[in-house]
Amino acid sequence: MTAKQRRVFIKGAIFALIVGLVFFLSRYGPQPFSVMGPSGENIGKLFTRRRKLARFLVSLGPYSSAIFILLQALQVIISPIPGELTGAVGGYVYGVSFGFLFSTVGLTLGSWAAFEIADILGKPFIERFVRRDILDKFNFISTNTGAVICFLLFLLPGFPKDVLCYVLGLTGMRLSTFLIVSTLGRMPGTYMLTIQGASLRSQHYATAVLVAVISAVLVLLGYLYRDHFVHRMKSTAG
Repeated sequence: MTAKQRRVFIKGAIFALIVGLVFFLSRYGPQPFSVMGPSGENIGKLFTRRRKLARFLVSLGPYSSAIFILLQALQVIISPIPGELTGAVGGYVYGVSFGFLFSTVGLTLGSWAAFEIADILGKPFIERFVRRDILDKFNFISTNTGAVICFLLFLLPGFPKDVLCYVLGLTGMRLSTFLIVSTLGRMPGTYMLTIQGASLRSQHYATAVLVAVISAVLVLLGYLYRDHFVHRMKSTAG
């Protein structure tokens, strides 16, 4: 076994151990709220997809939080469902504190997996599902780019953070640095989605709408000015 294969094996074993620990703790940790009753009916009228996902999570019983964490991880790796959907449902089903915690753990695991996939399999494999023109936009990111710039890219609303995980996996960045900047950079957006879901559960609709509007405005601004922002980052990196 080569040194690289040994590192891959060790990291894979650690990842599997963490997933197993998540399932173990899920059985004895906080359980999801019921989605039945007036608040459940109201959320159903407003967001049918979110209600279906919430009911699915509740039906899983003691392993609900573990499956939710894995869903959050998967939406980073292969994006089966929108992150905006799972993030708000986390707050609705588990409340603010645990919803935010579970979402953060899941997003961190998914980001780590995407980073390692890119590092192990290389650019030719990543180009199979991430267009080359998108990857080329991030050519300025390298090992020497700096943690602050990468943190700001994760913080920017509307920025393709999942793609960024793969890109950074190709740069040779240290895993510890990546995990810090990606986790901290995602936290504000994750918290806002959690607050939105929790507000709907508690029937504080004004708060939920306010958070949704603020989030939409930030995402729109991030989308409109992200090219300008990336250009500034390129200049700084250069």
